[in-house]
Amino acid sequence: MTQTDLHPVVSDVRRPEGDSLCDIVDRRHLTPAVEWLDNHPPHVIAEQLARMDAVTAGMAFRLLDKDRALAVFEELEPVDQQQILSGLRDQSFRDLVEDMDPDDRARMLREAPAKVAKKVLAGLSPRERRMTATLLGYPEGSVGFYMTPEVVALPRNLPVTEALQTVRAKGSTAETVYTLPVVDAGRRLIGVVELRDLVLGSPDAMIADLVAAEPVSVRATDSAERAARLMQGANLINLPVVDSEDRLVGLLTIDDAVEVIEAADSEDMARQAGTTPWSGHYMAAGVFQLARYRALWLMLLLVAATLTVTVTNFFEPTLEQAAHLALFIPLLIGSGGNAGAQAATTCVRALAVGEVRVSDLFAVIWRECRVGLLLGCMLAAVGMVIGTLFVGVKIAMVVGIALVIICAWAATIGGTMPLLAKKLRIDPAVISAPMVTTLVDATGLVIYFTTAKVVLGI
Repeated sequence: MTQTDLHPVVSDVRRPEGDSLCDIVDRRHLTPAVEWLDNHPPHVIAEQLARMDAVTAGMAFRLLDKDRALAVFEELEPVDQQQILSGLRDQSFRDLVEDMDPDDRARMLREAPAKVAKKVLAGLSPRERRMTATLLGYPEGSVGFYMTPEVVALPRNLPVTEALQTVRAKGSTAETVYTLPVVDAGRRLIGVVELRDLVLGSPDAMIADLVAAEPVSVRATDSAERAARLMQGANLINLPVVDSEDRLVGLLTIDDAVEVIEAADSEDMARQAGTTPWSGHYMAAGVFQLARYRALWLMLLLVAATLTVTVTNFFEPTLEQAAHLALFIPLLIGSGGNAGAQAATTCVRALAVGEVRVSDLFAVIWRECRVGLLLGCMLAAVGMVIGTLFVGVKIAMVVGIALVIICAWAATIGGTMPLLAKKLRIDPAVISAPMVTTLVDATGLVIYFTTAKVVLGI
């Protein structure tokens, strides 16, 4: 693909400082657009393309030369890649997908319509088609789906000199050569050797003398997120992937691990905020699209909030006898909801990074209950001062006692619900902060009015 694909009209208009690529292409100032593309790295160009509509993104992308186009394309999310591919001519289409790394290509095809996937596979060379089909055969979210099968593996009985020759001969077709798995005759993983060790090692040394035995590895069917977290914790740049018989099948590279963690964290944040996870750039999404992803959760939370109305209606006689109690309802349910949301968010994050396990359930209950009590005492001291100033000591005592109990209850619920969800094989992030807040609102009112009846004798 070349810049002549668009037959650009040369424009003498200078690009104002600070204009985005989208603004330049929209005005058909294609010569400044080429200058902009030449002066920015692939990841910045990809971010700009993701912000554009399909037509504008396609125009800008076709201004790139072949090598830069591939680098930019692999920086895009699968949904944005499909948008670009839809506007390419057949030969440009085939060249682009043929040169992609197999793992990037497989992720794009997993999210592509069947018609696009069929077209891509049909245009690939037999070698690339075979590797892509292998990756697509692994479950979505598994390590095998994200790994690269293009690996330089070394036999253990090879001298360092010959090993370096092997790396030079095969390295151009591999995604990475910094970590070199060492295998036996049956391709079973024995260990790994770093390229640095080969370069600095004695030419007469054997690979067996340099290999790091008992390497950290994962099965191809294991969770990609768990493997990525393992790489993060062990400070690895590549992680060997094996099959059920410990035969080497690929490597999980650090760039793919970072993408896995980013996607998992984005999904968790979306669920915790009470919205449906989605892929794509925020600025490229339409208003109705964003509303659609948020509407379902808001509807469910609205229905759940009727519990609060029901509780208030049930305790209406109590409110009639002490009308001043109504003044502090927002303060109490707000404090409890916030305490529960904080605990839920903290525990979901701790679960994600492996700091907490389901077996820690009772330890978490004890910890969060004490944290909630401490927070409740702090808030109660302030709440009683406010209550005394506005309505007198008796109501202030009700507010103070209720705050202590509500905060302890909210923190306990917020901290333990994600662990219970994990035990039931439900995504802990589904236990979102808005859901915990809604539950604590209703139960907090029960605690508040029950405390009022006991303290005030009504």
